[in-house]
Amino acid sequence: MTAAIRTEALSKHFGLLKAVDAVSFSVTEGEIFGLVGPDGAGKTTVMRLLTAIMDPTSGQAWVSGRHTVREAEAIKEHIGYMSQRFGLYADLTVMENIAFYADIYGVPRKSRAERVERLLGFSNLTPFKRRRAGDLSGGMKQKLGLTCALVHTPKVLFLDEPTNGVDPVSRRDFWRVLYQLLREGVTIFLSTAYLDEAERCNRLALMHQGHLLAVGTPDELKRLMKGTILEVRCDRPRAAAQKLRGKLGAENVGLFGDCVHVVSSGGHVEEQVRSILSDASIPLESLKIVEPALEDVFVSALGNPSAAAKP
Repeated sequence: MTAAIRTEALSKHFGLLKAVDAVSFSVTEGEIFGLVGPDGAGKTTVMRLLTAIMDPTSGQAWVSGRHTVREAEAIKEHIGYMSQRFGLYADLTVMENIAFYADIYGVPRKSRAERVERLLGFSNLTPFKRRRAGDLSGGMKQKLGLTCALVHTPKVLFLDEPTNGVDPVSRRDFWRVLYQLLREGVTIFLSTAYLDEAERCNRLALMHQGHLLAVGTPDELKRLMKGTILEVRCDRPRAAAQKLRGKLGAENVGLFGDCVHVVSSGGHVEEQVRSILSDASIPLESLKIVEPALEDVFVSALGNPSAAAKP
């Protein structure tokens, strides 16, 4: 399969800080690829390197077969990029914002009207064409930003944490639009801190402190887990997690909403959990083995980087 994006030992240093350190991966044409990690992992820096906004300290990258340094201007004609703070103009209407970006990208006026109407239709912005961007909700602003990034029909779409701070319903609607783009053959590269959202991607790269910890499909990454996951349910999950971390190690215990996940690598972990909670006078409601979530994998990879999958 043809690679829409490819990096080889891509690095970016700011003084002594290695924001991105020898990152290598490839993204196949027509897939959603997610870059996952906490704040400060290096996700935005990778995005800026791939969109030719900044040059790498070392290493190389190609987007749509074009080198990000030697062919930077050519790349910008074939990509759409929506940064965390996309540059919408609050005093302009929805249509005026779209027209502005269409002019920037040099979209021919003859074919523009049909293209814009279709974009408005599948983003559900048609009823709001005359509304000022500053008066839109957070979710609608994100859709308008996406529409502006798509107005020139890019082959590869870069989205930097596109649903950060957006309500759950708007997140769902936004992903519905992304799936429509995928069916049209657009390659989507996005970063996210939401691990539940990452499950929607075809493939993922887990990133931490400038390093790639693992790359693969969500199912492939889940199979990296060593041992099994015990789900602990009780009426004081935070207190339970604190007690369990103190005895079993922070890297083996995670708080998941109203339950606690404990990594069990054999032995008598189940008995230990029961004993620890009993000694802390925390009644146990249930204790069972469950399938690992991506968050389990990520926590495990952080605790044992040498066990991470090679890209």
